[in-house]
Amino acid sequence: MLPGLALAQAPAAQPPAAQAPAAQAPAQSPAQAPAAPSTGAEPARVDTVPGMPPVTDPRNIYSDVTGPALDPRVRSDLSRVYVPNLRSNDVYVIDPETMKVVDRFPVGRSPQHVVPSWDLRTLWVTNNAEGKPDGSLTPIDAATGKPGEPVTVDDPYNMYFTPDGKAAIVVAEARKRLDFRDPHSMELQSSLDTPNCRGINHADFSADGRYAIFTCEFGGQLVKVDPINRTVIGYLKLSRGGMPQDIRVGPDGRTFYVADMMADGIFVIDGDTFKETAFIQTGIGTHGLYPSRDGTKLYVANRGSHSVHGKRGGPGGVSVVDFATGKVVANWPIPGGGSPDMGNVSADGKLLWLSGRYDDVVYAFNTTDGSVRKIRVGAEPHGLTVWPLPGRYSLGHTGILR
Repeated sequence: MLPGLALAQAPAAQPPAAQAPAAQAPAQSPAQAPAAPSTGAEPARVDTVPGMPPVTDPRNIYSDVTGPALDPRVRSDLSRVYVPNLRSNDVYVIDPETMKVVDRFPVGRSPQHVVPSWDLRTLWVTNNAEGKPDGSLTPIDAATGKPGEPVTVDDPYNMYFTPDGKAAIVVAEARKRLDFRDPHSMELQSSLDTPNCRGINHADFSADGRYAIFTCEFGGQLVKVDPINRTVIGYLKLSRGGMPQDIRVGPDGRTFYVADMMADGIFVIDGDTFKETAFIQTGIGTHGLYPSRDGTKLYVANRGSHSVHGKRGGPGGVSVVDFATGKVVANWPIPGGGSPDMGNVSADGKLLWLSGRYDDVVYAFNTTDGSVRKIRVGAEPHGLTVWPLPGRYSLGHTGILR
């Protein structure tokens, strides 16, 4: 701990999600967002689930996160990068202006991800204690950057939020289970078993919020879930690879991209029909996926050969995929090698922040030319988040905002 650093009190209780501004107008004009390739027809209005904010532009579900304008609720929040370190059981805090570590505080055992809440007011550190019963969630006040009292929660590897904001979805990876909890108190509401999904961990949601697709890291497949009725819709076995990691939906809100660390690339999935439609080769150890601020590109973190058992050759780096063509349009190697993992894009879209999982550093990639800076952090950094970010609400992970 840094000298003089003490744990702050827990953030004050937030108003119920139902009272949050569910249909708040975006902070920037939708006209700033690029349109998807024209099909000659006006896109149909998206009929979202009750309580979910409307989709402003059906051609690009990322039209409300283009930045750099911010929602009024987050404009005064500290500009920081929060880095959870798995083996040192702490969070390092980076000032993105100076590129220096400005704070550090202990959290629970094995912190995996820093997750923005649906209402954008709390950042939750998921300490899953490697599947042991003493897992916890550490709240960070988004306005001050200070941690509060941890909440005991079983095996919180990752966390998402239902699109209507009524529940947090704690991903209990070791239990093959999704726990639906109160989004503020984290009191358990109900649980959903996913018995055929070994290593359930990452997810993203359709444009209308009617389904989410989770990856099954140790089973080589996906599970489709109805987050509102809290049921399993079905499973999909991937055609190759066998170690799916991150998943992200494209700007159309129905095409999902699945990173597979053994396949060294991305599977393309039609979410509505739940079928595999294509594969894009990227790099060794394909792991994290992050859309560009304008929703035209997908940044792909390839963690490198040393992070994949039995593979040789090839340092880690980032591939850039064009959403419209499905082609890799750039590759950004890390000089001297590296292990880029999880992170997010800055509010202005100029930097891609990623943890260096096996190098104890954080990478800041310039999204114009791919050049990279490194910042030393704790032991085994994982799911860092950048804050504040543009958007109206968060669906979880390291900042899936819409």
